[in-house]
Amino acid sequence: MKKLLLTLAMGTSLLASPVMAQEKLKIGATVYGLNAEFMQIWTSALQQHPAVKAGEVEVTIFDGRYDALVQQEQFNTMITQKYDAILIVPMDVEAAAAPVQAAVDAGIPVVGSNARVNSEVLTAYVGSNDVEAGELEAKAVLDKMGCKGNVVILEGPIGQSGQIQRLEGNQKALAACPDVKVLEQQTGNWSRAEAQTLMENWLTSHPGQINGVIGQNDEMALGAIEAIKAANLKVEDFAIAGVDGVTDAINAVKEGQMASILQDANAQAQGALDIAIKAVKKDYEPQSEIWKQYPQMEWKDGTGKDYLVPWTPVTTENADKLLEARSKL
Repeated sequence: MKKLLLTLAMGTSLLASPVMAQEKLKIGATVYGLNAEFMQIWTSALQQHPAVKAGEVEVTIFDGRYDALVQQEQFNTMITQKYDAILIVPMDVEAAAAPVQAAVDAGIPVVGSNARVNSEVLTAYVGSNDVEAGELEAKAVLDKMGCKGNVVILEGPIGQSGQIQRLEGNQKALAACPDVKVLEQQTGNWSRAEAQTLMENWLTSHPGQINGVIGQNDEMALGAIEAIKAANLKVEDFAIAGVDGVTDAINAVKEGQMASILQDANAQAQGALDIAIKAVKKDYEPQSEIWKQYPQMEWKDGTGKDYLVPWTPVTTENADKLLEARSKL
């Protein structure tokens, strides 16, 4: 992913050719943070959108730096500079509501993607069902454990919709396994490093007692794997799962170290941009191929409220194909 690291930074403009510059739409995208691979893939997908490559749209990426207040200031900037539309991947489900309202009050449509905002004024939301993801990943862990033993849960940032909804799914799966005990449950803030530190502490506090690790994203699951290796324990002795299908997780699935579910960042980002353009240009027809890729996610003339991209379980059978598709981003 070195290419992404070089091309994506706070405020980076994703510019196409200057053809018809006077008619080019100006769309901003504020994302909760760009440190990890998933959001780098999401932002790269905007750069690859046909409307951006054709010079019809100029997209500016704002790095929210994992801070809801930073995202609020970025909204203020986009409102002041009269952007045509705004995309948001929010850090906090509640805190993002006020800046979204301010943009809509200023006549700027806002489309949510990947993480939800508690707001009724969003033009639409393009993401995936996080409750379903939480249940699927927890079930993968519990099935390997035979519905017996002890687990730990690595949560996302408290207050982000992914953390809230995936935990709901985790708990739904756990309710079906009453003999499983949750020994620890704490936020790792989507961070591999933070999760590694937590897991190291838990392995010390509960020696020989942890059987499963539910990581609400792949980065944290991978951090737990690093902690297990550092403790000279066998990764295969643990049931571990994450969510997102980042590159390292796909490789870890190939090696039998964990389970993962692919969250299609490309479809979420390009779908959100198509919706945003439609909100500004009423005669616009979607240009991204993702609508053909996921026919069950109907376009609805761009007027729908919820567009849910399906999850794809990562398996040893499809891992190489997924990695090949990733290499083209």
